[in-house]
Amino acid sequence: IYTFQVLVNIGNHFDLASSIFVAPRKGIYSFSFHVVKVYNRQTIQVSLMQNGYPVISAFAGDQDVTREAASNGVLLHMEREDKVHLKLERGNLMGGWKYSTFSGFLVFPL
Repeated sequence: IYTFQVLVNIGNHFDLASSIFVAPRKGIYSFSFHVVKVYNRQTIQVSLMQNGYPVISAFAGDQDVTREAASNGVLLHMEREDKVHLKLERGNLMGGWKYSTFSGFLVFPL
């Protein structure tokens, strides 16, 4: 959904150009994200997508707040080469990577 600044990318399995994480091996992975909306009187919806399908979403839609955050996290069973990315379904985010984060890591190899 945005170009991120990569802080840690051991193994280079997060592709910065496409903002897609590709699982290097079968296993249980943990993913989380935190996003901040930019304007009041709007709603944002962000979905975590696995192989093109939404798995979890987060919403922020308080009409009286200028800045509001939405977060979510999940454990996923992934096969080698499965792909995960964030999709902005609705609204606008504030400041790209400076205020919004996306993390993922292997918890347990299978």
